[in-house]
Amino acid sequence: MTRPERFLTRMILFLVVVGSVTALLFPALRAAFMNNPALNGLILGTLLAGILFIFRQVLMLRPEVAWLEHFQSGNPAVAAPEPVLLAPMARMLRERRGRLTLSALSMRSLLDGIASRLDESRELSRYLIGLLIFLGLLGTFWGLLHTVQSVGSVIGGLSVQGGDVGAMFSNLQHGLEAPLTGMGTAFSSSLFGLAGSLVLGFLELQASQAHNRFFQDVEDWLSGATRLSSGAGGSLETGDQSMPAYLTALLEQTAENLDSLQRTVATAEEGRRSANANLMTLTERLSTLTDQMRAEQQLLLRLGESQLEMKGLLDRLSEAAIGGFDEASRQHLRNMDIYLARMVEESSTGRVQAVQEIRSEIKLLARTIAALAEESEQR
Repeated sequence: MTRPERFLTRMILFLVVVGSVTALLFPALRAAFMNNPALNGLILGTLLAGILFIFRQVLMLRPEVAWLEHFQSGNPAVAAPEPVLLAPMARMLRERRGRLTLSALSMRSLLDGIASRLDESRELSRYLIGLLIFLGLLGTFWGLLHTVQSVGSVIGGLSVQGGDVGAMFSNLQHGLEAPLTGMGTAFSSSLFGLAGSLVLGFLELQASQAHNRFFQDVEDWLSGATRLSSGAGGSLETGDQSMPAYLTALLEQTAENLDSLQRTVATAEEGRRSANANLMTLTERLSTLTDQMRAEQQLLLRLGESQLEMKGLLDRLSEAAIGGFDEASRQHLRNMDIYLARMVEESSTGRVQAVQEIRSEIKLLARTIAALAEESEQR
């Protein structure tokens, strides 16, 4: 979406140029303004109100663009301001989920509503431009009317009967001040009115370009989400009229349901693939655990066989040397026999505990596999 900042930049630069020219011509403009301060002040006040209103119209596009970008991104975590120009479209699309799909008739209705709202928002600025021209012309006719009346009074007051030519020219000079004041009023009001209409006209042009650009962006986005129906005859020109309205609505609803079903199937397929990958990983881990259990079992068997052989060897050694050893040696042999018996008992106890732990782990893995299988069947 195109943001309205560049149009605002143009408007601000134009106002800077106008302000610079006004500063250069300020003495002459001040003199012209003082010819009729009331009417000229009304013209300048209307100009200021028009400038503020046009800037407001362009700034109003910011929340609309932000809402469109938020809707296009589909990120619910980011809060977007509620639109004004796009309020009907926002209400229509608020409950829609997934990919946006519109018919040609729906797109045309949305675009017509947006275009009418944009035109209505610019009507007041157009009226203000016309009002400035009207105020300038009003001051012009007012000044001319005052001039005509003053000239008539001066002509009516001229008299050469006294014979004093100097006094006659002095009266004529004082009498011409009123017509000159009327001419100043006429030309100053025309100057301020036409100059104000020129300034508002340029700002209105930029605002119109910003609105048209916004409308084109919305139209391009909606065109990408519009599905054309060809109708029974197969022609795009008569496709919307050749089929009954209820049948067209039914086909559109069916197409939306098929799209939703397709997305659901795609999601289920992704879930199935993930479950298969988890099952493969679990199978590999079970294979590794089985190999480790076999290695531990073989090690325990070898250890038990070694202990049994050592016990038999010690028994034979004790029987063979029972007469040749003294009491201390016999006591050492008894202690060794006790310690070996304890070692055999502890090894057998440890083997039983290891087997129990391995069984519990196998049960846990079996439950996990069963849960994964049920989850994949439900998907």
